[in-house]
Amino acid sequence: METIIIPHHGRRVDGVLYRPEGGGKHPMVIVSHGYNGHASDHAYLGEYLASEGIGAVALNFCGGSNRDTSGFPTTSMTLFTEKQDLLAVLDEVRFLNWVDKEQIYLFGSSQGGMVSAMAAGERKAQIRGLILKYPAFCIADDWIRQFPHAADIPEEIPFWDMTLGKAYVETLYDLKWEEQAEGFDKPVLIVHGDADDVVPVSYSEQAAKRYPDAVLRVFAGEGHGFTEAGDRRVAEMTAAFVRTDGADR
Repeated sequence: METIIIPHHGRRVDGVLYRPEGGGKHPMVIVSHGYNGHASDHAYLGEYLASEGIGAVALNFCGGSNRDTSGFPTTSMTLFTEKQDLLAVLDEVRFLNWVDKEQIYLFGSSQGGMVSAMAAGERKAQIRGLILKYPAFCIADDWIRQFPHAADIPEEIPFWDMTLGKAYVETLYDLKWEEQAEGFDKPVLIVHGDADDVVPVSYSEQAAKRYPDAVLRVFAGEGHGFTEAGDRRVAEMTAAFVRTDGADR
C-alpha cells in the first residue's frame, strides 16, 4: 500500500495504491467511491485484489466528501469534476512499470459507478472492462425532478451531510447515461441489491440492456451499501471478472 497524489486541473486527487507481490505486469482496477464516500470504503476490495495478483487504486474524489483533504470545495464538485479526477488517475497508472496497461478496469459504487460509466464511455480504448456496484444512473432524473428549471436551483444545496453547489445540478440537464452505456462495448458486470431504496434496481436492469455486453447480478436482500458478506462476494466476482477477461460474470 502507498498513497499517490496526482495534480490536475489546478487541484490534486489522491488515492491508495494496492500493489500485488511478485514481478511482471499486473492488471489494474481503479476504484471510485460513492457520494460523500472515501477510498477507505474500499480497503477490503483493494487488499483482496492485491492478494489475487491484481493491482488496485482507490481514489478520493476532490470535493467528493467531507473527508476529502484536497482543499477542493464540495460546492465545486460535479459528476464532471469527478470524471476529470478519475481520468487523471487513469493517465497516471497506465504508465506504472508494473501495470499491464492493456488490462485496466474501472470499478465504481453508486455515484462512483455513474462517474466510472462516464469515464469508460469517453476512454473505451483504454478500458478493458467495467464493474458497477449499484450504479447511480438515477442521479440526473432525481435532481431534475426536484429542480425542473435551472432558475430554481439555489447557490448551495445541503444534501446527505454535505453541501453541494449550484453547478452540481446545472450540469445534469444534458447528461444522458444511456448514451454512455451504448457507446461502451467491452464486458460489464453490474451488481445491485433488490432491497436498494436509494437507486432502484430498475436502473441497472435498463443499463444491462443498453450495454452491448453486460451481465446484471441481483443480490437478494442487499440494500444501498452491502453487508460484509455482500462485499466479499463482490470482491470475489471482481477478481474472477478480471482473471477471465470478463468471461466469468
